[in-house]
Amino acid sequence: MVAEEKVRTSGESPREASNGPVLPTVNPDAEKTQPPKPSLHPAFYVIVWISLSSSVILFNKWILDTMNFRYPVILTTYHLTFATIMTQILARYTTLLDGRKTVKMTGRVYLRAIVPIGFFFSLSLICGNLTYLYLSVAFIQMLKATTPVAVLLASWALGVSQPNLKVFLNVSVIVVGVIIASIGEIKFVLIGFLYQLGGIVFEALRLTMVQRLLSSSEFKMDPLVSLYYFAPVCAVMNFMVALVWEIPKVSLDEVYHVGLFTLFLNGLCAFLLNVSVVFLIGKTSSLVLTLCGVLKDVMLVIASMLIWGTQVSGLQFFGYSIALGGMVYYKLGYEQLKSYASEAGRQWTEFGVARPVLRRISAILMILMVIFVLLGGLAPTYAPSMDPTQYLSDAANKMGITGA
Repeated sequence: MVAEEKVRTSGESPREASNGPVLPTVNPDAEKTQPPKPSLHPAFYVIVWISLSSSVILFNKWILDTMNFRYPVILTTYHLTFATIMTQILARYTTLLDGRKTVKMTGRVYLRAIVPIGFFFSLSLICGNLTYLYLSVAFIQMLKATTPVAVLLASWALGVSQPNLKVFLNVSVIVVGVIIASIGEIKFVLIGFLYQLGGIVFEALRLTMVQRLLSSSEFKMDPLVSLYYFAPVCAVMNFMVALVWEIPKVSLDEVYHVGLFTLFLNGLCAFLLNVSVVFLIGKTSSLVLTLCGVLKDVMLVIASMLIWGTQVSGLQFFGYSIALGGMVYYKLGYEQLKSYASEAGRQWTEFGVARPVLRRISAILMILMVIFVLLGGLAPTYAPSMDPTQYLSDAANKMGITGA
């Protein structure tokens, strides 16, 4: 018996041949790889952030000290009011604040979380601006190096993280460096030091509370969205302090002496700094953020020496170097620093092979920069009668620019 051969047939009826044009099953245009959208290099965002961050600090120092507008709480209130208005405008007419739509913000959460954080934020801003009346920008930046230490202690105190002896010993290097820098400070003012210390403590508490708030996925927000929620309550709190402390003493002549346009630029610069932080975080890594902060602090110290003739002693420079090294080590860790150092060495060697002349010029410029900073601190008495602000005033007068 022969088995019949089984033939598998399709249930579909055969298609008749068509003489018409055959339509493509895939859009040929869709198969073509789309060219990448042009985007700015991350270095652009780094430069913008460093420029704005440094400008805000120098701008505030210039208004409060050089222009003799000695009302830091009023200036802080103005910054927060400006930020409140601008964030409301951006929320309505741009997409920069669309992240707030994912935040489950209620009145209860606002009162229990946002208001306390805003309270410490206001105190940190007030103390920070009061410090400009007494200390140099260079010394202020040196003291700010202790912020990671304060944040660590605050996180332990509030139970956000568990105490760790090894971590504590690592951050102790920062404290030792700042103590050495404080001993070397030529114009040490105790009240200014205490104001800055208070500002660091309040900022540490604020950052720790924000960390605890953001630990919940329901309250993830970028710095600009945070400003959207914090700026209004901070503006109200600062205004209440200014209403009692400074507004009865200030006069319109003092405001006009600074200039309305100058104040507008100051507020705009402070607000753009918060916008630049959002883009910087999205375009760079934690390493870049850490190194940018260190570079900005060093540049501010140098700028303070050039603009206001701040005297930085050799002991102070030595202590600040220790503090900066300790801060970088604490934030990145030994293994990560080791890998980055080996990679940097390899890149530097390849750069020397490809561009030997340019590498030699770069090395000379770095050496000259170090010598300049060292000589600026080790020889503060070579021209004791020199006042850089006088030269700046004379130059402004020749250009027809007046302070009024």
